[in-house]
Amino acid sequence: MNYIGSKYKLSSFLFGSIQEVLWGGGVHLADCIFADLFSGTAAVGRLFKNHAKQVLSNDKEFYSFVLAKHYIENTKPLKRAQTLIDALNNLPPLAGKIYQHYALGGGEGRLYFSDSNALKIDAMRTQIDKWHTQGETSLAEHYFLLTSLLEAADKVANTACVYGAFLKKLKKSAQQELLLTPAPLELSPNPHHAYHTDAKELIPRLKTDILYLDPPYNQREYGANYHILNSIALYDDFTPKGKTGLRAYEKSAWCKKNLVYQSLEHILKHTSARFVFLSYNDEGLLGLEEIKTLFSQYGNYSLKSQAYSRFASTPNTKEHTTEYLHVLLRG
Repeated sequence: MNYIGSKYKLSSFLFGSIQEVLWGGGVHLADCIFADLFSGTAAVGRLFKNHAKQVLSNDKEFYSFVLAKHYIENTKPLKRAQTLIDALNNLPPLAGKIYQHYALGGGEGRLYFSDSNALKIDAMRTQIDKWHTQGETSLAEHYFLLTSLLEAADKVANTACVYGAFLKKLKKSAQQELLLTPAPLELSPNPHHAYHTDAKELIPRLKTDILYLDPPYNQREYGANYHILNSIALYDDFTPKGKTGLRAYEKSAWCKKNLVYQSLEHILKHTSARFVFLSYNDEGLLGLEEIKTLFSQYGNYSLKSQAYSRFASTPNTKEHTTEYLHVLLRG
């Protein structure tokens, strides 16, 4: 999935750095609970799923919760996976919410999907709900199918990167027919859990050894940038607003300069974790010294960094940036 802030390219850096810190503290990852408080696409949780004793994943965005319910919580084989996928791929088209609001044929002037792909998304999403409400699929199968649909829809979306705007003409990938393929399933002998709540509310009751933080860096709201993924995942009744068809969303304190410091301070004050890791790049609302000063109040602070290339959504976007991993060892 094309996702701003994804840690997929930084997986080796993150895993190696976190392992190094744990070893320095005489701790084995296999004995630890690992909590990912802002899970996004669940890439980091998946990275640690079969190395930690347990992974706890959380995100307040519903599409992220759906991804974690499959990628993190699902641990056993799904025997009917391909059969269900095949059934969805063979459905007749259906005009529903996505076609109405986000395809030209719907009449609202938005071109996030081709007409044919929007009709397929609606048909598949409606059938997934029908199976779920009638008890014909398990919860594991339900979230597997939703994840598969979100990823398939994202591949044919007519956007430059995020869903803040659509392109005026269908790009080549958006012209291709949506084809559902099974979302990968990583088996695990241990149970894992996904939460869907605000980090501030969850942190006082989250029992973990390792806390990994990858919050929004700047003023770009994920609820706005990925609103269509939320609409597909929720498939609720909503009223799209404006040219881009934005749905109502809750703004994040992490995207506000005057609130982000207090938000991080609240997490550090209330976490039970011995090890805290914060991913934050060099363009964030918080400066290096601010984070260092705050972390140092709660234990031993250190810093690791990695330069990397990133997707440039506009000609003026820097092609390279630096990812910082702020480390706190408590107690």
